[in-house]
Amino acid sequence: MGYRHLALFRLHDTASPADVDRALDALRRLGLDTAEPIEWQVALSLDSRKGTVIVENALFESRESYERWRADAPHRAVAEMMSGIADWLVGDYVEPPTVSGPSRSR
Repeated sequence: MGYRHLALFRLHDTASPADVDRALDALRRLGLDTAEPIEWQVALSLDSRKGTVIVENALFESRESYERWRADAPHRAVAEMMSGIADWLVGDYVEPPTVSGPSRSR
Protein backbone atom coordinates (compact mmCIF):
# COMPACT_ATOMS: atom_id res chain seq x y z
CA MET A 1 0.00 0.00 0.00
CA GLY A 2 1.01 3.59 -0.48
CA TYR A 3 -0.27 7.12 -0.28
CA ARG A 4 -1.34 8.51 -3.67
CA HIS A 5 -1.24 12.27 -4.27
CA LEU A 6 -2.90 13.70 -7.38
CA ALA A 7 -2.98 17.38 -8.24
CA LEU A 8 -4.61 19.09 -11.21
CA PHE A 9 -3.28 22.60 -11.79
CA ARG A 10 -5.58 24.73 -13.95
CA LEU A 11 -3.43 27.61 -15.14
CA HIS A 12 -5.00 31.05 -15.23
CA ASP A 13 -6.01 32.24 -18.68
CA THR A 14 -3.41 35.00 -18.33
CA ALA A 15 -0.56 32.48 -17.93
CA SER A 16 1.96 32.78 -20.74
CA PRO A 17 3.65 29.88 -22.56
CA ALA A 18 6.77 30.77 -20.53
CA ASP A 19 4.70 30.39 -17.33
CA VAL A 20 3.59 26.94 -18.48
CA ASP A 21 7.18 25.88 -19.22
CA ARG A 22 8.39 27.27 -15.88
CA ALA A 23 5.61 25.46 -14.00
CA LEU A 24 6.29 22.14 -15.74
CA ASP A 25 10.01 22.44 -15.00
CA ALA A 26 9.48 23.37 -11.33
CA LEU A 27 6.94 20.61 -10.73
CA ARG A 28 9.09 17.98 -12.43
CA ARG A 29 12.16 18.98 -10.38
CA LEU A 30 10.06 18.92 -7.21
CA GLY A 31 9.76 15.14 -7.43
CA LEU A 32 13.47 14.69 -8.07
CA ASP A 33 14.81 17.00 -5.36
CA THR A 34 13.85 14.67 -2.52
CA ALA A 35 13.84 10.95 -1.79
CA GLU A 36 10.24 10.94 -0.49
CA PRO A 37 8.21 10.12 -3.65
CA ILE A 38 8.32 6.52 -4.81
CA GLU A 39 6.73 7.53 -8.13
CA TRP A 40 6.57 11.02 -9.65
CA GLN A 41 4.89 12.07 -12.89
CA VAL A 42 4.12 15.54 -14.18
CA ALA A 43 2.55 16.14 -17.59
CA LEU A 44 0.57 18.69 -19.53
CA SER A 45 -2.97 17.40 -19.99
CA LEU A 46 -3.82 16.41 -23.55
CA ASP A 47 -7.37 17.67 -22.99
CA SER A 48 -7.47 21.46 -23.20
CA ARG A 49 -11.27 21.91 -23.18
CA LYS A 50 -11.09 23.45 -19.69
CA GLY A 51 -7.90 25.42 -20.35
CA THR A 52 -4.29 24.56 -19.68
CA VAL A 53 -4.03 21.83 -17.03
CA ILE A 54 -0.92 20.25 -15.54
CA VAL A 55 -1.32 16.82 -13.94
CA GLU A 56 0.85 15.75 -11.01
CA ASN A 57 0.67 12.08 -9.99
CA ALA A 58 2.80 10.91 -7.06
CA LEU A 59 3.06 7.90 -4.82
CA PHE A 60 4.55 8.05 -1.34
CA GLU A 61 5.38 5.20 1.02
CA SER A 62 3.01 6.58 3.66
CA ARG A 63 1.05 9.63 4.68
CA GLU A 64 3.92 10.54 7.00
CA SER A 65 6.31 10.49 4.04
CA TYR A 66 3.91 12.71 2.07
CA GLU A 67 3.58 15.16 4.99
CA ARG A 68 7.39 15.43 5.30
CA TRP A 69 7.60 16.24 1.57
CA ARG A 70 4.70 18.68 1.78
CA ALA A 71 6.31 20.60 4.65
CA ASP A 72 9.70 20.77 2.92
CA ALA A 73 10.95 24.17 1.70
CA PRO A 74 11.11 23.21 -2.01
CA HIS A 75 7.45 22.16 -1.99
CA ARG A 76 6.38 25.33 -0.23
CA ALA A 77 8.33 27.45 -2.76
CA VAL A 78 6.75 25.73 -5.77
CA ALA A 79 3.27 25.96 -4.20
CA GLU A 80 3.78 29.70 -3.73
CA MET A 81 4.95 30.10 -7.34
CA MET A 82 1.97 28.08 -8.62
CA SER A 83 -0.50 30.14 -6.57
CA GLY A 84 0.33 33.13 -8.76
CA ILE A 85 -0.46 31.37 -12.03
CA ALA A 86 -2.89 28.54 -11.25
CA ASP A 87 -5.70 27.15 -9.15
CA TRP A 88 -5.66 23.47 -8.28
CA LEU A 89 -7.52 20.49 -6.94
CA VAL A 90 -5.91 17.74 -4.91
CA GLY A 91 -7.00 14.16 -4.43
CA ASP A 92 -5.11 12.07 -1.87
CA TYR A 93 -5.93 8.51 -0.92
CA VAL A 94 -4.43 5.30 0.44
CA GLU A 95 -3.97 2.85 -2.39
CA PRO A 96 -5.48 -0.55 -1.82
CA PRO A 97 -3.33 -3.61 -2.46
CA THR A 98 -3.08 -4.48 -6.15
CA VAL A 99 -5.74 -6.93 -7.26
CA SER A 100 -5.37 -9.06 -10.40
CA GLY A 101 -7.89 -8.63 -13.17
CA PRO A 102 -10.28 -5.81 -13.95
CA SER A 103 -12.25 -4.16 -11.18
CA ARG A 104 -15.79 -3.07 -11.97
CA SER A 105 -17.34 -1.82 -8.77
CA ARG A 106 -20.46 0.33 -9.05
